[in-house]
Amino acid sequence: MDWSNLDGQMDIFDFLSVDETPKQIVHKLIKKPIRLIETFAGYGSQALALKKIGANFEHWKMVEFDKYAVDSYNAIHGTNFPVSDIRDIHAENLEIRERESFTYLLTYSFPCTDLSVAGQQKGMSRDSGTRSGLLWEVERILKECGDNLPQVLFMENVPQVHGAKAIDDFREWLHFLESKGYVNFWKDLNAKDYGVAQNRNRTFMFSFLKSEFGKNVKYEFPQPIKLEKRLVDYLEDDVPDNMYVTSDKAQKLLEQLVTNGTIFNIIMDQK
Repeated sequence: MDWSNLDGQMDIFDFLSVDETPKQIVHKLIKKPIRLIETFAGYGSQALALKKIGANFEHWKMVEFDKYAVDSYNAIHGTNFPVSDIRDIHAENLEIRERESFTYLLTYSFPCTDLSVAGQQKGMSRDSGTRSGLLWEVERILKECGDNLPQVLFMENVPQVHGAKAIDDFREWLHFLESKGYVNFWKDLNAKDYGVAQNRNRTFMFSFLKSEFGKNVKYEFPQPIKLEKRLVDYLEDDVPDNMYVTSDKAQKLLEQLVTNGTIFNIIMDQK
């Protein structure tokens, strides 16, 4: 089920040549410099993606609770952001200003811990107290923004974000964004369809503010490309012994997975 299709709308890429590079595309789509606000930032993979396509952006704000992730982020990007908790962040902390001169892109790839089949799947419902339930802190912040909203939102998560157990919460989230004036486009994309030799399926969603991009805005996700790599292409010839998982370590991991119910959950999901 994909609610991103809006019949009769103009494709935002209709005017683009298929020969244009991602850098040319992003410059036509968003002409103003981007001020990036990464919540649940991790080490900044979304910032790395913007760098890769040549986007004109600056690291504006970053929200991340894990101190080691923050250290990694600052080391990779040359920034000096502090550790912060999404629950302590308010609209005023985002410092959204001069919107006529900048496009504010807010990313919110919230924890998948309670959605993934590798976990206990406690869900992301409002007031659930789960880590995946931190999504609703983003709702609170956007409500606090009033009309001073980021023009573009981006989310990446596991496909279970719209699975049977979370579908009602996902629909509620989409409806909230629509009530704030966003048009949402989401789709499941697998890494193996985009040149990476890994079966990694993830849900991606862009939300565009209609007051900024027009009520007829439409976004098209990239088409799959032929996979030309195999796992062997990534392997190193010489691997240090400490990089191998010993039998003892493997047994301990299995025992932990059984104890916390992970293996049981995976088996039940497959039935």
